[in-house]
Amino acid sequence: MKIFLTGATGYIGKRLLIQLLEEGHTVVCSVRDPKRFSTRLYQNHMDRLQVVQNDFLDSATLDNIPADLDAAYYLVHSMSSGEGDFAKKEQQSADNFRTAMEATRVKQVIFLTGIVNEQKLSRHLESRKRVEESLKSDRYALTSLRAGIIVGSGSASFEIVRDLVEKLPVMIAPKWLNTKCQPIAIRNVIQFLVGVLGKEFTFNKNYDIAGTDILTYKEMLLQYAEVRGLKRHIYMVPIMTPKLSSYWLYFITSTSYPLAKNLVDSMKINVIASNNTLAEDLGIQLFSYREAILMAFDKIKQNDVLSSWYDSFSGTFHARNVWQYLEVPSKGCFKDVRSMTVDNEDSALERIFSIGGKTGWYYADFLWRIRGFLDKIFGGVGLRRGRRNHSELEAGDSVDFWRVLYASKEEKRLLLFAEMKVPGEAWLEFRIKDGVLHQEATFRPLGLSGRLYWYAVLPFHGLIFNGMLRKLAGA
Repeated sequence: MKIFLTGATGYIGKRLLIQLLEEGHTVVCSVRDPKRFSTRLYQNHMDRLQVVQNDFLDSATLDNIPADLDAAYYLVHSMSSGEGDFAKKEQQSADNFRTAMEATRVKQVIFLTGIVNEQKLSRHLESRKRVEESLKSDRYALTSLRAGIIVGSGSASFEIVRDLVEKLPVMIAPKWLNTKCQPIAIRNVIQFLVGVLGKEFTFNKNYDIAGTDILTYKEMLLQYAEVRGLKRHIYMVPIMTPKLSSYWLYFITSTSYPLAKNLVDSMKINVIASNNTLAEDLGIQLFSYREAILMAFDKIKQNDVLSSWYDSFSGTFHARNVWQYLEVPSKGCFKDVRSMTVDNEDSALERIFSIGGKTGWYYADFLWRIRGFLDKIFGGVGLRRGRRNHSELEAGDSVDFWRVLYASKEEKRLLLFAEMKVPGEAWLEFRIKDGVLHQEATFRPLGLSGRLYWYAVLPFHGLIFNGMLRKLAGA
């Protein structure tokens, strides 16, 4: 089959794409940022892979969608958007997608959405419900799969639970931790997405998909602690408002504030699947929450996390057109340029491509952590995002509060762009040439505040950047 896949660089899309290619399908990947699409994982299937650039908020970008499609996946959402009305954006995106699909020969559209069985829904789930209605058409069949909490290595839900339990022996938590949900393993989600493809008995129907356990969020945290061999105590108080709860999640975990706010809004609603026989009909064995956690850590231990929600771009970042920063400016900038002979080019390169995350920044990590804390205070992403893989980097990956713009081991070059809160724009570049490691920090200030910021941190640069260079070079 020829399949149109939206969100191909996203958490679900990356995993689904590999499965579709391995099953022999031809896949047209729709992405907003082609530079983020790495073909490294798909080298054995390049003859059945096509990439097109689309933005479903802009109908003028949809003319390049092939007409000879058999099926399509709609994996677009705006939950983490902090700008404007995300529900309005979701509606516009769905309308444009439906119009584009009606101009093709597509027979089935598969939509992954949220469980919407409660009478009163959160803004996010209400928006998802309206999107599902917008995707319906007389020109093709719609199959909707409704999931709750998705548990897998790199998923937002898993990483938030992980942050809370690993960092807090005692939690003073809001009362919504008593809300019930029915988590599902990412492996089961992919099985359902692939399983309904082309199955006519699923046409124009919706199905709730979930794992075997119905748990409160408190029980999810405590079960995670048991699996990890940790002793944790949770005390709930009724005085934490949704706003306080959002800030609680934002400061303790790696999530952004807009996402924390939407999550808290959704977590006040019970998310329990209605009964259906889809798993049996497709021959899918459902996993328990405990099994999902163990599978996630199996991937983490093997350093085989294929995709992470941290690597998704915010709407602000898309609007900013980050790829314009691929060429580091030279005029109107402050620079910190250092170089040193390396002991061994291959070893130095491995150290460079392992920077950040659990490895740290090789020198004065406590100062990096302080900077990350200050970034959180001022509404930034902070230092907790880490990285998807301990030793591999691709364009678009997050590395703590940096974003990878360019990564090539063949060229021995890594270019990072700052996502931290700074009064200006900042780059950090590493290059190895002729046995010499070149390390260059560039800052383009915004007004007087930017210049004052540079001179304020200048003493720390001499300490941090020199120490980091020595460690990377193997001196």
